[in-house]
Amino acid sequence: MSQTLPTELTKRATEILDLYQSESMMIATAESCTGGLIAACLTDIAGSSSVVDRGFVTYSNEAKNESIGVDMALIEAHGAVSREVAGAMASGALVHSRADAAVAVTGIAGPGGGTKDKPVGLVFVGGARLGQPPLVERHVFDGDRSAVRHKTVLAAFALLQKLTTLKNTG
Repeated sequence: MSQTLPTELTKRATEILDLYQSESMMIATAESCTGGLIAACLTDIAGSSSVVDRGFVTYSNEAKNESIGVDMALIEAHGAVSREVAGAMASGALVHSRADAAVAVTGIAGPGGGTKDKPVGLVFVGGARLGQPPLVERHVFDGDRSAVRHKTVLAAFALLQKLTTLKNTG
C-alpha cells in the first residue's frame, strides 16, 4: 500500500487496475487540474505497467494542443474548463496512445481562478473508449485545492470503471 497517497485513492486505484487487468485493457490519462495525480495513483501500485500505457499532463492550453491534439479553436470557443475540451482531451489521449480507454480531467481546483459561470471546484471528467463517442461528466466539488483534486481523481476512477462496460465497436 502507498506510503504517500491517501488510502481511499490507493484502494480505488487498485480496484481499477484489477478491473482493467481482468478485461485485458490499457489506460491512458490526460490531466490538467490534477497535474498527474491520477497517473501517480495508478502507477504507485506494483504491476501497474500491465494496465497503464501513458499519462499526459496537459496543464497549459498549448500542451493540450501539442500533446493530445485538442484544437485551439475549441479551447478559445469554450474555455479550457469545458465539456467540449474534456471530451477532446480524452479522445486525444486515446489517439496518442496504445490504450483501450482514456480518462481526462480539466477544472478549477482553486483557491483562485473561479468566476460566476465557472466557480472554484468546477471539474469536467471525460472518458473515451475505442469505437465509442466520449463521455463527459460535470462536477462541482467543495473543499480546498487538495480536496477538489482528490475528489476529481475518484470521479475519474468511477468513469474509468464505467468505460469498461462499453463495447469497442471500432
